[in-house]
Formats: sequence, structure tokens, C-alpha cells
Amino acid sequence: MKLQILAFLLLIAAGCNPSKKMSTPAYTLNGTWVPTKQEMSGNELPAMVYQTQKLVIAYTTYTLIAESTDKGILHYQNGQMDIYGKDGVNAGKHFTAIYKLENDLLTICYNLMGTSYPTSYDSKAGPALFLSVFKRQ
Repeated sequence: MKLQILAFLLLIAAGCNPSKKMSTPAYTLNGTWVPTKQEMSGNELPAMVYQTQKLVIAYTTYTLIAESTDKGILHYQNGQMDIYGKDGVNAGKHFTAIYKLENDLLTICYNLMGTSYPTSYDSKAGPALFLSVFKRQ
């Protein structure tokens, strides 16, 4: 269960402002990203929780490396993401998120319920919101 929550948190970590409708070319987010900050429901997680994690984005696929590996399909544009788990603890799940890429930092705010896109980069706004800030490795 702890592994599932952690993988969920990584997927939901960063945030983007969906009111800023700018298109992100598919290749812009390609690469390996390491978390620098994570919070769930407004509570910042200690660095030891995410210090060995990596998020690898390759066009329309993602691989999250944590205690285990989670893989899936990623669709993103105009500051919104749809994340579909295919292998690992999130297989069969759909998450929604907002994202922004600024100054080489990728911020993703995930809605772990997948019912709607977050409206801000504040995880305090709901119990199922997970915020993660990544830097490119």
C-alpha cells in the first residue's frame, strides 16, 4: 500500500496552470526527471521518500521508478495531462493532472481520483491532490 501511494504521489506531483492554454510540443518533456519537492494534501513529504525516484518521459509513454516500476501512456497538451497506468501498481488507473515547465523545472499537480483536472498548483485544495516538482537529470 505504501508503494502504491508513493507511486501515485510521483505521478501526481507537479502542477500546471490550466488557465494558461499554451501548447507543449511532445518532445519538450522528454527525458529523465528527478523530484525536488513533493506534497500530498498540503503536506510536504520528506526528501527521503522521493530521493531515489525518477520519472522518464518518452513522447507518449512514462516510466516511474520508485520502490517498483510503473509504466503507462501519457497524453499532454495545453497544460493538462492524462495518465493511463499500464504496468505496475497503477495498471488500469487513469489520473488527471496539470503541468508547467518553467526554468528547467517540471511541476505536475495530480488528481489521484482522475475525476477532473486540478485548478491550481496547491495540493491543499483537495485530499486526492499530489504535487511534485522535478528537475531534468
